[in-house]
Amino acid sequence: MSELNVIQQIIVLAPPLLLAITLHEVAHGWMALRCGDTTAQAQGRLSLNPLRHVDLVGTVLVPALLAVFGGFIFGWAKPVPVNYHRLRQPKRDMALVALAGPMANMLMALGWGLIIQLGGALESWPGASDFLFEMGKAGVSVNLFLAALNLLPIPPLDGSRVLTGLLPNSFGTMMAKIEPYGLVIVLLLIATGALNIVLYPVVLGLYKLLSFILG
Repeated sequence: MSELNVIQQIIVLAPPLLLAITLHEVAHGWMALRCGDTTAQAQGRLSLNPLRHVDLVGTVLVPALLAVFGGFIFGWAKPVPVNYHRLRQPKRDMALVALAGPMANMLMALGWGLIIQLGGALESWPGASDFLFEMGKAGVSVNLFLAALNLLPIPPLDGSRVLTGLLPNSFGTMMAKIEPYGLVIVLLLIATGALNIVLYPVVLGLYKLLSFILG
C-alpha cells in the first residue's frame, strides 16, 4: 500500500481491520454459546456492530499509527466475556472458544482473496478495480497476520488458551503467571523485529495455502 497516501491507506484498511477484529470476537462468543456459555450473548457481544467490540486504543489508535508509520498492523478489541464454569467441558471447550477467533480470520482471508479476484475481473472499471484490489490485499494481509499472531502461545493470545486446553494443568498455571506481562511481551517482539522473524514463515505459508485454494 506504499503507493497510496495516508488518507487512502486508512480508507482501504479500516473496513478489513474492523471486520477482522469484530468477527474474531463474535466467533469467540458464538463458540462459547455453542459450548453452553450464554455470557457473551447476554451482554450483546454476538452483534456484528463494530461499536460493541471497539477498543479506542487497540482498535483505532494503535492500528492507525502503525499504518501511517509502517510495520505490522496490530490491534485488538474488547475481549468477549467467557464464563469458564458455564462451559459443558470447560478445559476442552475453552480451547475451542480460543481457536474459533483465528479460524474466523482464516475464513475472512479467503473472502478477501475472492475480492481480489473480483477486482482483477473489473479491469474495464479501473477505479473500482483498483479499490477492490487494494482493499482485498489489505483484508488478506490483516487477517492472515491476526490469525498467525493470535495462535502464538503467549497469553492472553488465543494460542496459549488452545494449548492450555490440550496440555496438563501445570501449563495453564504457568500461562496464568505470564498473562499480566503478555501484551508487553508482544509489543517488545514487534519493536525489536523478532515477531517478524517468527511470523513471516507462518504467514507466507498461509498465503501459499490461500493461493492454492483460490487457484
